[in-house]
Amino acid sequence: MTRPKQDANKFKSFMQENVLTMATVIGVFVGGLIGFIIKNSTGEWTKREIMYISFPGEIFLRMLKCLIVPLLVSSITSAIGGLDLSMSSKIATRAITYYFVTTISAVILGICLVTTIRPGQGAKIVETRTETIDKASKVLTPDTLMDLVRNMFTDNIIQSTMFQHRTEIFENTSITPAQPMENWEFKSAQREGSNVLGLVMFSVILGTTIGRMREKGQLLQDFFTTLSEAMMTITSWVIWISPLGVAFLIAAKIIEMESIAATIQSLGWYFITVMIGLFLHGFGTIAVIFFLGTRRMPYRFIAKLSQVLATAFGTGSSSATMPLTIKCLDNMGIDPRVTRFVIPVGATINMDGTALYEAVAALFIAQYREMSYSFGTIVAVSITATAASIGAAGIPQAGLVTMVMVLDTVGLEPKDVSLIIAVDWLLDRFRTTINVMCDALGTILVNHLSKNDLASVDRLNAEPHELLELGTSGHEMKE
Repeated sequence: MTRPKQDANKFKSFMQENVLTMATVIGVFVGGLIGFIIKNSTGEWTKREIMYISFPGEIFLRMLKCLIVPLLVSSITSAIGGLDLSMSSKIATRAITYYFVTTISAVILGICLVTTIRPGQGAKIVETRTETIDKASKVLTPDTLMDLVRNMFTDNIIQSTMFQHRTEIFENTSITPAQPMENWEFKSAQREGSNVLGLVMFSVILGTTIGRMREKGQLLQDFFTTLSEAMMTITSWVIWISPLGVAFLIAAKIIEMESIAATIQSLGWYFITVMIGLFLHGFGTIAVIFFLGTRRMPYRFIAKLSQVLATAFGTGSSSATMPLTIKCLDNMGIDPRVTRFVIPVGATINMDGTALYEAVAALFIAQYREMSYSFGTIVAVSITATAASIGAAGIPQAGLVTMVMVLDTVGLEPKDVSLIIAVDWLLDRFRTTINVMCDALGTILVNHLSKNDLASVDRLNAEPHELLELGTSGHEMKE
């Protein structure tokens, strides 16, 4: 075969393997370009007109969200059930350790940057008041933390597929004088949205039980494995819509902004500080941790995750991106048992970008209000930002509510969230992209560290005639 023909075949093969990735990345840029052109060339658009623009993207997002609950439950249950208890605990320990280290590193990096750059000094911000901010401000930190634990231990697994528990507080206006929020009345309520923490906890327990039942639980194990494979097949169909959906989502969001230039100008240094932090964490801190664990640089794997990262940016939801992340890692040769456990758990509790953003935001607002803070306050912000990021659901702008916890730690008014809400939607997409990238690289790292253990489990469970095949194959990271 001649060299030109070989090159042509390689190019053709490359295009076939990466056509969807390139189309998704192009969709991000095209959506942004269309949004800017429409924004600058026409008059003000009504909410209904913006809704028409975002409709194709909304359908794409609904299709992805539809897959979350069945995929999450079946993936975690089948992954845990397919391993013995000791192997499950090893994978879980490695994953949780990785998530804890990266989250703490993100918070520390954010605090270092915001105390060095000091973006809040001299900032001139137009404060924004919205109904969302008013609702978010009516929460107490103890209630939020207890609701986190309540949601982990759900009392109704069916209800958890649709609702989350939330403690609501309200002022009794018949009592005078006005009471502090700690003395307000409270009630238990159900907020719309899947209780992902509860579903993860239930799936882990169910998978562990099936694994302990061995032969008796095989039928149930086969059911969840088949369901997981079916969900991934549907995902492979849905992802072909991603370039179109992402383009319309971004275009509509840009058109919706009142003034992009004015927003960036008023919050310029804050925006730059968060972006520097996200970049350094994603391509610096995580890269170092990945290299120490695998002795490989992560950038080649990040390139293969281009479509996933572009979709994460377009949707602003780590949970909605989860089916695509699992599919991409499967194509990269990562052990499905690792992928189907680590990714759903990561999409729920690992929010590095959110933790960094909330730490920076709290201290930025403190600087803007000219409020002094001690080293103890910084430590308190670190702990609270870490806890808040774990409690943040993997849905767009979920950090708005947990941000109130961090502000309360610094002693700031909850409604000070209004100072940064103007750029929250854009930063939300960048931090979601970092969250998803961290989850994916963590899965590759855990798979690498668990390779020998997984091989030994395969040999223990394999039939004699399968041992030869196991010796010549295995789950390696494809490069």
